[in-house]
Amino acid sequence: MTGARVKALVAVLLMVGCFMGAKAMRPTLKLADTRPKISLENLYPKSFGNWTVDDRQAVQLVSPDQQAMLSKLYNETLSRTYVNTKTGQRVMLSVAYGGDQSDGTRAHLPELCYPAQGFQILSRQSGQLSVGDRAIPVQRIFAKLGGRLEPVTYWVVVGEQVALTGPQQKLAQLRYSLRGLIPDGTLIRVSNIDSSTSPEESYQLHDEFVREMTAAIPADLKVRVVGEARS
Repeated sequence: MTGARVKALVAVLLMVGCFMGAKAMRPTLKLADTRPKISLENLYPKSFGNWTVDDRQAVQLVSPDQQAMLSKLYNETLSRTYVNTKTGQRVMLSVAYGGDQSDGTRAHLPELCYPAQGFQILSRQSGQLSVGDRAIPVQRIFAKLGGRLEPVTYWVVVGEQVALTGPQQKLAQLRYSLRGLIPDGTLIRVSNIDSSTSPEESYQLHDEFVREMTAAIPADLKVRVVGEARS
């Protein structure tokens, strides 16, 4: 056997060994199975501050033709419209939870699902939302469908870490994998209908809504909504 063939054989054997090793080290324990089960319906309060759920106005997370796909991606979804009894303002909350945040079930981001429903993305920007001792990295998009203008603020929690982009989610997934765990994932989306061509006031409304909402969530469960505290 020539030297070139020996090198090629060694390379193949190393690749096979790495593949088998990675497969053997692939975690099988889900983080969700190590924590108490909490339903989205119970986790997110129906009333807090001046906000209360408006049962007359339902929120549809996605168009019906995408529901079958989302049923495969997520274990549970929650969609609500809240109304501020003092100002009359309305905010829509949509939450999607998946117990397995692996490559095949990574959160379905609004940048993808909104255009799939016919929306045009007018702008997109990164931001930060301060909630107590937590600084949440968030993504903000300004979507349009006909005459409907919808500012959106969202973030993704992988396990107990906020991870917005694909690489960030992959890195968070890897960190849990090194601990032998498969992380769960939650996409939290807040939006409202706004007649203004500038979404900045709506983004401020989203921040105020989220701060009041999380203040009403028990301290030991906040991590599931806004991730772990950061200094």
